[in-house]
Amino acid sequence: MLRLTELKLPLDHAEGAVEAALCARLGLRRDQLLSFHIARRAWDARRRSAIELVYSVDFSVADEAALLRRAARDKVLARTLAPTPDTAYRHVAQAPASLPKRPVVIGCGPCGLFAALILAEMGFRPIILERGKVVRERTKDTWALWRRSQLTPESNVQFGEGGAGTFSDGKLYSGIKDPQHLGRKVLEEFVAAGAPEEILWVAKPHIGTFRLVTMVESLREKIEALGGEYRFGTKVVDFLIETGRDGLRRMRGVVTEPAAGGAREVIETDHVVLAIGHSARDTFAALRACGVHVEAKPFSIGVRIEHPQSLIDRARFGDFAKHPILGAADYKLVHHCANGRSVYSFCMCPGGTVVAATSEPGRVVTNGMSQYSRAERNANAGIVVGITPEQDYPGDPLAGIAFQRKWEDAAFAAGGGDYRAPAQLVGDFLAGRPSTALGSVIPSYKPGVTPTDLSLCLPDFVVAAIREALPAFGRQIRGFDMEEAVMTGVETRTSSPVRIRRDAAFRSVNTLGLYPAGEGAGYAGGIFSAGVDGIRVAEAVGRDMAGLAEAVAA
Repeated sequence: MLRLTELKLPLDHAEGAVEAALCARLGLRRDQLLSFHIARRAWDARRRSAIELVYSVDFSVADEAALLRRAARDKVLARTLAPTPDTAYRHVAQAPASLPKRPVVIGCGPCGLFAALILAEMGFRPIILERGKVVRERTKDTWALWRRSQLTPESNVQFGEGGAGTFSDGKLYSGIKDPQHLGRKVLEEFVAAGAPEEILWVAKPHIGTFRLVTMVESLREKIEALGGEYRFGTKVVDFLIETGRDGLRRMRGVVTEPAAGGAREVIETDHVVLAIGHSARDTFAALRACGVHVEAKPFSIGVRIEHPQSLIDRARFGDFAKHPILGAADYKLVHHCANGRSVYSFCMCPGGTVVAATSEPGRVVTNGMSQYSRAERNANAGIVVGITPEQDYPGDPLAGIAFQRKWEDAAFAAGGGDYRAPAQLVGDFLAGRPSTALGSVIPSYKPGVTPTDLSLCLPDFVVAAIREALPAFGRQIRGFDMEEAVMTGVETRTSSPVRIRRDAAFRSVNTLGLYPAGEGAGYAGGIFSAGVDGIRVAEAVGRDMAGLAEAVAA
């Protein structure tokens, strides 16, 4: 099978136009085309008056080699025609008949979920430890914060089955390099678990929160059927590490306790996948106390901004706004400031809501989410400023956590001390005056907002950078700096404030058998890349366990 890319057609092309355009580009009669299907569909809106759909098409003909030879003489065709890549997933190892110790996966967000799935498919029967609750119970606890200001520290947007990505837009794309096509495995498993099949071929697939809930449950059932064992409400509080005569540190087990309190338990294991997410601050501290190499890394801090979705649609798509193929418009913005800082949009959620995302009492954190329909009235995105350990929180690997907490505490106080969030109109923010009332844009954050001055809960350099960036963004998207757009604070958990460094074999650089993975360890950002990283790490664990078993047998 061959693949042709960059096949462009008008947005409202006729049925059958893809096949006709494919044959025309290839110089084929239709009866010479044995089969075809769409591998990818994107859109090009650089000209709002003539938006185009851009297809990649997989097809077969009787003599593919002859077609490739002919295409080699045509520069355009040679650039866009090639054999269809082999994206079939193949396991790299198989568990031996007897396992002296089972691998442990800590965390069941997207990274832990796919690490557990791959280990289970290879026959290693992983034990999955999750400090939070099953996804439906977790959803109830999360709604309790949003509706009644009742926080459950171990069951919220950050902690519980499905991870932080469960309460998000459900984006399933990333800019990561994926030469092994592991992302295809992620998407295919999601489709098998109930995601719409379109995520396999649309350019920017997304799922939405409600669908993610049922998909996570389906994947859990599959992992359990393959021998995996889930333990919810189980918090890892210590790591058992042994230093051998060779001077090397090796994992020997983990210590757990019920998240609600109770007796501790030791689980002996030589292989631990650390897929803990970016908000497991107490686990970061426990790792450091055990001597695991942990270092501070850059992240970003800022606010959530909300506009009418109709404004973004019109700015991006012109007269094609609300077209059913295009859906709700998104955007991606960046501005480099005079003070040396960079301001950029983060986790843009078309037709979505701003949500309370704290996991610690007395702190306010914001994030964004959308349902599959993306039908809410507002568009929202993080508008955040990049910060670095050297400049902003030097001297300690965990200093970034203290930095986050400082501004989350300030946001809690500015919001009124009851999990309402501080909010400010863009016009007031640019003028340097507190907001006292809201305007035409109704903020979506629950349990509610308090109009105030966001400079009370952001560093001065962040305030200055965002004030410079907003008018610049308004020149890119007309109306972006509208006076009545609403900013809600604070967005602090854009990514992990630490990195648990690993070697080329995906192991901790100073602790054999410990495999840092995903967003919390500093190696992913979002559902898709976290799932891919989980697969890579599971493969590394599988190879090591299978190799050790062969060595023992020999």
